[in-house]
Amino acid sequence: MSPRGVTTPDVRERLFAAAERVLEREGPGALTSRAITGEAGCAKGLLHAHFDGLDEFVAELVLDRFARVARHAEGLAERAGQGTVEANLLDVALALLASAGPTVAGLALARPAASARVRAALEGGAPGFGTVQEAITGYLEAERRGGRVAEGADTAAAALALVGTLHHLLMTGGPGRSDERDRAGRLVALLAAGLRSGGPVGAG
Repeated sequence: MSPRGVTTPDVRERLFAAAERVLEREGPGALTSRAITGEAGCAKGLLHAHFDGLDEFVAELVLDRFARVARHAEGLAERAGQGTVEANLLDVALALLASAGPTVAGLALARPAASARVRAALEGGAPGFGTVQEAITGYLEAERRGGRVAEGADTAAAALALVGTLHHLLMTGGPGRSDERDRAGRLVALLAAGLRSGGPVGAG
């Protein structure tokens, strides 16, 4: 699902960033090819020169942001033993909320053709929530080996709880919601307490 004719990554990211600004300012209903290229300050036909229509553009935007946070999560393994477990988990949670924020994530749901493209790409192995969950589980396993997570802690359940909640926040949030970060922070604190004690997820 690669855009047609893209010769420089700057064009792709320039259009993606412009689309995010339009979405944040005016909502999904205002997202048109003309609005995106106007915001990007480029020729009106540029988007269609590189993407097969707005649905492919939207799908690629969502997948690009998912891939970005997946790469961020995969870097968790290098942080094992550094900082605190809670801070490291919160960093990934906030990165997901920022890179694939509610407005961007919800956009694909509002466009069935784009949603189908995203789903097909994820089923084909494109990085997404599953990649993030695996990275978090691997990180917590490393922290367990280092003694900062209790031996009896269910690391897979903790990763699932975190990623599942973030998915919920992304799908149900929106431009008017400002509490996603606080809610994610409270969940991470509960999970970290449970991981330290080795009890059920969220136990103190």
